Amino acid sequence: MESSSPLRYFDREFQVEAIKILPGQYHAARANGAITTVLGSCVSTCLWDPAERIGGMNHFMLPGDTASAGSPWAASARFGVYAMEVLINEMLRLGADRRRMVAKVFGGAQLLAGFGRLDVGAKNSEFVLEFLRVEGIRVLAQDLLDVCPRKVHFFIDSGKVQVKRLSLTPNETVQKREREYLSRLAGKGSGDVEIFKPPR
Repeated sequence: MESSSPLRYFDREFQVEAIKILPGQYHAARANGAITTVLGSCVSTCLWDPAERIGGMNHFMLPGDTASAGSPWAASARFGVYAMEVLINEMLRLGADRRRMVAKVFGGAQLLAGFGRLDVGAKNSEFVLEFLRVEGIRVLAQDLLDVCPRKVHFFIDSGKVQVKRLSLTPNETVQKREREYLSRLAGKGSGDVEIFKPPR
């Protein structure tokens, strides 16, 4: 999971300072402003501590099929677990309490169905909901699956999320970016991802 330099910009539509994250990135903050991303088959989880008003978002994809192993924690789900834990840990570092965290989840469209026989979006959606269930993090809202890309704006101070569904025609930029990201993930060995959980 890349924490390196998400793009900072001023969002003229919402008149806020914003951070744009790409596949493999995450960001968490205690501040006014927004975190934004564009999703196809990838999934983003927006986590929020309503007491401290600390929020964060990730953007990730599972690189392979997890169904055959019979467990959401097996095989390539390591990448999803890692993506979730680095975001949670960054929020804890900022002063959030894991017990108060709530989630909103988005993405998982069927845009990369031609990438082998795996419905990447469905596996990403299944994974993130199971992870949050097991971890006891309540899901307040979700917009998953379907066939259209989504643009997501997460407003840190209020915890609100605005989702804009993009054209039903697969967005070429999103599709190209996600295929390149999936190819990179598929080429990594399992030893390239360190899985860790913070003490409770």
